[in-house]
Amino acid sequence: MTIVLLEDEAIAARQLVDLLTRLVPDAHILATLPSVQEATNWLSSNPAPDLLFSDIELLDGNVFALFDRVQVSCPVIFTTAYDQFLLRAFQGNGIAYLLKPFTEHQLRQALDKYTRLQMSLTTLVPTLTEAVLNQLRDALRPAQTSYRQRFAVKLRQGIHLLDVDEITYMQADEGVVFAYDTKGQKYPLNGSLNELEEQLDPARFFRLNRSELIHIRYIDRLEPYFNDRLAVRIVGRTEPLIGSTARTPDLRRWVEG
Repeated sequence: MTIVLLEDEAIAARQLVDLLTRLVPDAHILATLPSVQEATNWLSSNPAPDLLFSDIELLDGNVFALFDRVQVSCPVIFTTAYDQFLLRAFQGNGIAYLLKPFTEHQLRQALDKYTRLQMSLTTLVPTLTEAVLNQLRDALRPAQTSYRQRFAVKLRQGIHLLDVDEITYMQADEGVVFAYDTKGQKYPLNGSLNELEEQLDPARFFRLNRSELIHIRYIDRLEPYFNDRLAVRIVGRTEPLIGSTARTPDLRRWVEG
């Protein structure tokens, strides 16, 4: 089995190599690549490995930018500390999603899943015409998601119905997520920012960093900021919100539609 690792943390890469060496003694690690650019160059000039292990946040950005540049034909096992990319991972070639720190048992289960899929595909290869592949792809595509349209917010005066299109941004503060409207009024919401992000239309809301979500309708402008980050000016807010460096490429694509 040939394997390529996409991982920017040296310690995490060594630990994964040690685990794979123990679980799959005949595995051959072809490369460990810490950035989207290096992964793009390698995958563009080498045959695809049997299996790809990939972190999501790499040195120069989000790994999904790689999949926009290069056609990745092999299965991918994602290894990450973030859980908000689960849906997007399985929309691509993802077959497993391991949240760091994962155990040897969890890694073994992911490898077993890869083995089962390989065995199944081997029996199907003679009949997998392009038409059949397209049918399979359509069948596996996630159904249209029904996104949340409003929140019922408990206030002292009663329950306020807050339409999602009235929300300029959301911000997590000491374990509580607050939604802000154009007047600067804030409303406490139930659930974590990760949970709320899954409920909102990604065409309208974007995860700017670990603690903030923004609404496309209320972006006034984007400004360059230190360390390749972007400052986002929001309608009704004096100070800008600052995006993370890793999210900059995705933010640029998102605002362009």
